[in-house]
Amino acid sequence: MLSIVVPAYNESGRLPASLRRIREHFDAAGEDYEVIVVDDGSSDETHATSTALAAGWPQLTVLRFERNRGKGAAVREGMLHARGEHRLFTDADLSTPLEELPRLRAELRGQTRVAIASRGLPDSRIEVHQQKRRELMGRTYNKLLQLLVLRGIQDSQCGFKVFTAEAAVACFEPLRTMRFGFDAEVLLRAQALGWRIAEVPVRWSHVEASRVNSVRDASRMLWDLVVLRTRRGR
Repeated sequence: MLSIVVPAYNESGRLPASLRRIREHFDAAGEDYEVIVVDDGSSDETHATSTALAAGWPQLTVLRFERNRGKGAAVREGMLHARGEHRLFTDADLSTPLEELPRLRAELRGQTRVAIASRGLPDSRIEVHQQKRRELMGRTYNKLLQLLVLRGIQDSQCGFKVFTAEAAVACFEPLRTMRFGFDAEVLLRAQALGWRIAEVPVRWSHVEASRVNSVRDASRMLWDLVVLRTRRGR
């Protein structure tokens, strides 16, 4: 079975269309699958619209936090609830197309237990760019991450990553970074366990209505980076 985890916070506007696209894609693929939406304490109709779709879609499960706990917490909940041998988490906007998934899954063999989509490789194709300020913020964060903590990874933040079941449990169960910096901790844990991380160039398109606050979340991610550096040193 393949598990698809979708963290969602105030996504009632675009989540229903994304879920219909996910259903269409994986029904056509002919593989056993499950979809797990984790509502991260939304204040809009995210939970209601998701559960309405689940009523006629047995592969869809909707989990809910009563209060907002962060994207890392939502992905962790979904990954540990999942039953699939391969476990993908994807952003609700599907900015990385589902058609890219087979190329990532093909890498999961031998010592490669994690495969991540990347916007930072020569063959990556950015079809719609973010605002220049946000692109610069992302590049700066990734450079600092490579320098201080996570060597060899060009793009740790792309929201499209697939894990074997073993790696999902090993990397997410002890997770301590519950907001946007969680990707770095997860990948650092995979490296510490001696596993190879495959970074795969993908097509990617920026979708408006981002949930990232440039100032607040950049500050949090930088603080998480300092904490990770400290833990790694220990």
